[in-house]
Amino acid sequence: ILILALSIGVVFDSENVLAENNPGASMFVTPMTQELLLVPGETYEGIITVSNAANAQDNLNYRVEIGSYGWTKDKDKLDDYGGVDVSTRTSHNLIMDWITLGRTSGTVEPNAINKIPFTINVPENAPAGAQTATILVIKDNGNAPKDSNDSDNIAIQNVYQLASAIIANVAGETIEKAAITTNSIPAIIMKNDLEANSMVRNEGNVYANAEYSFLVTSVFGEEEICNNEDKPDTKIILPDTERFNVQSCTLPAIGLYKAKQVIKIFGETSINERLVLMCPLWLMFIVIFIIILLVIWIITRIKISKKQKQSD
Repeated sequence: ILILALSIGVVFDSENVLAENNPGASMFVTPMTQELLLVPGETYEGIITVSNAANAQDNLNYRVEIGSYGWTKDKDKLDDYGGVDVSTRTSHNLIMDWITLGRTSGTVEPNAINKIPFTINVPENAPAGAQTATILVIKDNGNAPKDSNDSDNIAIQNVYQLASAIIANVAGETIEKAAITTNSIPAIIMKNDLEANSMVRNEGNVYANAEYSFLVTSVFGEEEICNNEDKPDTKIILPDTERFNVQSCTLPAIGLYKAKQVIKIFGETSINERLVLMCPLWLMFIVIFIIILLVIWIITRIKISKKQKQSD
């Protein structure tokens, strides 16, 4: 679910339907994304749907707008994908000017659906590479603004909108180039959550789906603990951006494990295999304490042996 609650916050999830949880009128938008290949000079026609839940109590009033589609940088995280940006214009969202909406507003009764057709007219001189946009469905809550000159009588309006993303590559002289700059698995962990990190940078002019697989087995017995090699995770990486990703596996017990992370994009493959020791902090202290006692015992035995030889 890609929920853009502008002026309140932004929430991002991974389902294929966008929805608002509201007892009055519950708005759903589908599909979440449409991945397209566009050809200069051609026209593409598509549809998104807006629905109101069966248990809703009110009619749903909405308006429709075109927004950009990008990602904002979260300065507190490694991930370049800190949030969805629907307002910044770049060379990769020229498609906003190519889209024509079949309707710009509407009303949906409970347990009903409205279709919003749209047309993409791709110019003959459209640049090759990635083009992204969003079709924003904005809930009209009917709150009229108060007199802005009266500071005590200004209404605070919550703007709730859902976005259906259009992610397209325009045919032409495309560049498929990426760099897998990080593929990391720790050698020692002190809790049973094993995390493999990676950073992939898209240096081309088209978007790409990076694939991530993670295999963890026990050293003795070759028992599979985690394995998604048959169905790798995928993440969209837009041009001129890099994406930090984490794959995790819960280990069942203290011990030694084999871990392998494989990352693929644009034909590039990075493989990292490593032995991982899962040893809790308390156990590590005990082991260190035993080692210290053993060293002291050995040193003491050596000193005693030397004294015995001297006395002899």
